[in-house]
Amino acid sequence: MKNYFKIIMAGFVGFFAFNSCAGIPKGAIVVRPFDAGKYLGKWYEIARMDFRFERGLNHTTADYSLNGNGSIHVVNRGYHTEKRQWKEAVGKAKLIGHSKEARLKVSFFWPFYGNYNVIALDDQYQYALIAGKNLHYLWILSREKAIPEKICQEYLELAKRLGFDTRALIWVKQDK
Repeated sequence: MKNYFKIIMAGFVGFFAFNSCAGIPKGAIVVRPFDAGKYLGKWYEIARMDFRFERGLNHTTADYSLNGNGSIHVVNRGYHTEKRQWKEAVGKAKLIGHSKEARLKVSFFWPFYGNYNVIALDDQYQYALIAGKNLHYLWILSREKAIPEKICQEYLELAKRLGFDTRALIWVKQDK
């Protein structure tokens, strides 16, 4: 009986781990070529779709650095204004597919991974548009606490063409 339980649990974990990192919104294409080394460093969250892990947070950032094994160390941080405290999540990311594609899987709770698809990125790696596996996950990121209006509008138009409801975006407060 114990062996059956282990087999069922292994299948359950495997199914969810596989399905949690399989996908990109229909019509979206990840950035190619992509240089993960240039992408490392601190990013400020400009806007996002609401989801429970970031609910109530402002002043949110993501910091990416290289781990010794080649994976990417991820530190997401934000300030919960109601609770008046900082919240931090530490995880890891791995490139999936071709090494020059901006397609990653990210985990904060092993063995579960989520999709991280860079679908727009400027040549200097200063501004990025990130999609999850479906139309419920979208982020606009910048190396600075603000983003030029022209870039923001380009990213919003791309997101709309892909089917994202950009009216649902939360515009993150950053200290200026």
